[in-house]
Formats: sequence, structure tokens, C-alpha cells
Amino acid sequence: MTEIPEHLRKRAEAAKAKAKAAAGGDAPSADTPPADAPTGTAPTGDEKIPSHLLNRGTAAADMPAAPAGGPAAPVGGSGPDGHNQRLLTVVKSGSIQDTRALPVDKVHVWPHLLVAEFLSALAVTLFLLLFAIFVNAPLLELADFNKTPNPSKAPWYFLGLQELLTMFHPMVAGVTIPGIGLILLVMAPYIDRNPSKRPEDRKFAISLMTVHLMFWAVLVMIGSFFRGPGFNFVFPWNAGLFFEL
Repeated sequence: MTEIPEHLRKRAEAAKAKAKAAAGGDAPSADTPPADAPTGTAPTGDEKIPSHLLNRGTAAADMPAAPAGGPAAPVGGSGPDGHNQRLLTVVKSGSIQDTRALPVDKVHVWPHLLVAEFLSALAVTLFLLLFAIFVNAPLLELADFNKTPNPSKAPWYFLGLQELLTMFHPMVAGVTIPGIGLILLVMAPYIDRNPSKRPEDRKFAISLMTVHLMFWAVLVMIGSFFRGPGFNFVFPWNAGLFFEL
């Protein structure tokens, strides 16, 4: 419970004693101000109470209470036990404010992430099933060291490295260039620390990944469709297509 300040308590006691004295009640207590005190002066201290407030309190105390079962007393009548003062207390604003948490850009794994992954897995499985039905991919005959196929190509996912071997020294094509690409991809999250997910805010990361994919895709396409017998450069619309799955 909030403790009532001492000067307010004394002021309330003095007002109650004055109201009883005006109504012909008991004599004023020791805390009651003297009769010659000027109207509007507080019982203690130098603080002044406006005269209209004192008159309002006295008039409210003199009004008769409403009889039981009768009409309600007029507005401005005395409260319970003859009190006509109301004390207000200061409440900290933090206790009545509606504090709301800031929005967080996160979602739950279930169902948001798992549902999307499950639908993606179904779509990939359906694509592979239809591709296997309509595209024939027979196995080749057993390898014969006396008969080397011409052109001799690596699997399509290694044709990028095989294409680099036709242009650079094996050390450069097989170690230096792929190593630089992998190091750049590993360092990309530490170089571009922007937390935004908007493409226009991630120019460095998107540019690096685009260059990497386009560089590798071009090498694979050249090795797959533009290399003929002897792994020489040919145009597929002139020499034919030397590519097998």
C-alpha cells in the first residue's frame, strides 16, 4: 500500500476536525489550526490551500447523507465515514504500458521449412522419373584398352576441368584456378557481412556466385558440345554432336 505523506495526513485530520466543529461536534484537535488563522492556509508548513477548495470540503461535509432506500445523495456529498478527500498516487508509466516484442524475421522449421523441402523432393523425384522414362541412357560396353573412344571425354561434371587442361598447364588448370575459386567462395560470407536477404543489397555475394556459375557452366558446355575427335574444337551444327550422357 502507498504510504500517505505526513503533511497530507495532517491536512486531512485538520479538515475533518474543522468540519466536525462546524457541525457542532467534538472540539478541534491539537492539529487544528487556530481560529484566527487566515482562510486558505494549510495546517502545517507554508503551503496555501485555495479558499474555494476549503469551502467545497466544508459544504460537502455539511450535506446530509441519503436515507436508506431513499434517493441518492446529490453529487458532491461526503464519502464513506465523512471523508471528502481523495488522495492520488503516482504510478510509474512502465507498469501500465503495453510492451510488445519487436518483429523477428524467423519462421519455425515445422511446418514452414519441412513442407517446402518435402514438396521440392517430390518435384525432383517426379522429374527424374519422367526423364528416365522418356530418355534412354544405356550402359556402354566393357572397356577395351585396345580400343580407345575418340573423343575420350570425362563425365559432364568434370568437363570443366578437362577444358581447362587444354588451355593451361596441369598445375594451373587442376590446382591454382579451382583453388582460387574455392577460397573465394569460402571467404564470401566473411567479406560480405550484410544480413539483408534482398538481392539489391547483396551485390558482392550475388556477383561472385554468378561469375562462378557462369564460368563453370561455359566450360562444361564447351567441353560437352564443342569438342570433337582428338578433343579439337568443332561446331556441332557442322561436325555433329559428340556428347553422351
